Amino acid sequence: MPDKAPQNPAAVDAPPTVGGGRGAAYVYEAPVRLWHWVNAAAILVLGVTGYLIGTGTPAMPGEASGNFLFGYIRFTHFSAGYVLGVGFLLRIYWALMGNPHAMQIFCVPLWRSCFWREVYDEMRWYAFLAVEPDRRVGHNRLAQLAMFFMFTQTITFMIVTGFALYGQGAGRDSWQYKLFGWVFAIWPNSQDVHTWHHLGLWIVVTFALVHIYAVIREDIMSERSISSMISGQRQFRD
Repeated sequence: MPDKAPQNPAAVDAPPTVGGGRGAAYVYEAPVRLWHWVNAAAILVLGVTGYLIGTGTPAMPGEASGNFLFGYIRFTHFSAGYVLGVGFLLRIYWALMGNPHAMQIFCVPLWRSCFWREVYDEMRWYAFLAVEPDRRVGHNRLAQLAMFFMFTQTITFMIVTGFALYGQGAGRDSWQYKLFGWVFAIWPNSQDVHTWHHLGLWIVVTFALVHIYAVIREDIMSERSISSMISGQRQFRD
């Protein structure tokens, strides 16, 4: 039977699992796994539609009143944005209510010297300079650092700026503008907000590409199963 993850918050910074052998540790609970795949789908839709909104679509034949392609693209983008925003709020809730591994992408012990030593060790592993991988259960330190800065922070920025831009179109009386209209106090020119929002898209795309590569590489090099985000178990094999 797989070991149940400890419920002690300190386990987020527990030392890595050492030693070889065949076994499994239950890491990713069902709500985290569901959020991961729904979130991935929402980001894919947002990325494609956001790119089309930012760069434009090919000219459509016929009268403008007879084509609603751009409207459908914007509606799809806004719908996926709501899915992303609500899902992120639920993910924050589960970080507080779930097992310690659910908190890892939100809580990074940057103040600990041992954390940076472990980040350095992971960088050596990914650079093919280390022979053995870290046997940590859950995210390794480099992945935790990347998830926090390139994903968690960027997604927060994209949600805030996205709803601010949506609120501008919905009107000053909309709840979107009342909650996120302060963004225009920082960037009074809405085009600046569009530009930063578009830049965030490319940060997310870069993160996604590196994330997919790292997951596949980890499965091949360290034999830690990539099916863990399906089953919830992190496999360790000889």
